[in-house]
Amino acid sequence: MVAAVEGFAVGIGTTMLLHCDLAFAGRGTRFRLPFVPLGLSPEGGSSYLLPQIAGLKRATELLMLGEMFGAEEAAEAGLINRVVEAETALDVALERAVRIADSPAESVTLTKMLLRRPHLDALLETIDVESDHFARRRRSDEAQEAFAAFMKKR
Repeated sequence: MVAAVEGFAVGIGTTMLLHCDLAFAGRGTRFRLPFVPLGLSPEGGSSYLLPQIAGLKRATELLMLGEMFGAEEAAEAGLINRVVEAETALDVALERAVRIADSPAESVTLTKMLLRRPHLDALLETIDVESDHFARRRRSDEAQEAFAAFMKKR
């Protein structure tokens, strides 16, 4: 799975990048993991994958503070492979996808499986646990207040 990101990637738009094989973002792209400020909890396997990719301290900062960050920081944290010129992320991603598609299919499949195999059970379990917590948090008073404040631009 190859991703191209331009503009804004917020919440699941950022966490889904953790599942991609390759990801490229245009300069100027902005990312945010606003779960805690919205009274929610991490989702999409982010509480497992982000510390693995970015390290525990960086993952804690990104998930707990929920601040906006740029493409350079996303690359430093390992969320994307590379920052490219604005408006070129899709072209770069497509070129890389074609290169992979032109490779021997079984070699690609085996490589992807072997890279992800050691973490699969833990990731699937984490996604289940996160889903339960996220659903409860979404209905919480804190989350409802945060949603209302956001909608009323408070």
